[in-house]
Amino acid sequence: MALPDLLKKAIVQMPVKEKDKLLLRLITRDKTLADRLQFELIEESSTIPERREDLMANIVRTSTFNQNTPGWILMDMRNLSGDIAYHVKVTKDKIGGLELNLFLLNTFMDKYPNILKTYSSRADTCALYIAKKAHVILNGLEKLDEDYRVDYIKDTNRMLVSVYTLCSKVYARQLDLPQQIDS
Repeated sequence: MALPDLLKKAIVQMPVKEKDKLLLRLITRDKTLADRLQFELIEESSTIPERREDLMANIVRTSTFNQNTPGWILMDMRNLSGDIAYHVKVTKDKIGGLELNLFLLNTFMDKYPNILKTYSSRADTCALYIAKKAHVILNGLEKLDEDYRVDYIKDTNRMLVSVYTLCSKVYARQLDLPQQIDS
């Protein structure tokens, strides 16, 4: 919402103590803003590696749950994907978001190849999710500088092999995903 110029001027002219009080009230209503300020002001943007490691550990821990249907796998991947998106929103760590999403897909596809092997109506939504997530990862890789992209080629090719081996292969073809990327 854009503020009218008169309101902006009035806010700027408010006493500092009153502005601080209002600011603190507004920040407590927005968890994302509070987390972002915590990250930037208190952690001084230095905790990105620790945050990435925590997310990776959470992905590994969640993948060890005994999943027996594609629906449960999909639910866990979506929840973890939300955690990754929140990490990127708070830290502005786009490379970390790409790396974590790649790790997420590879971890779950490596852990549950038997459940995700065959396409069925029960696996349809999960198959589509995997293919679309792979597509998003590939688009993110294209936007990276060549020097960074080289670091992810091996994991990306492993992901693509799994995408074309498992139930997601139909959607991978529809999305025209490559079967391999070159350096």
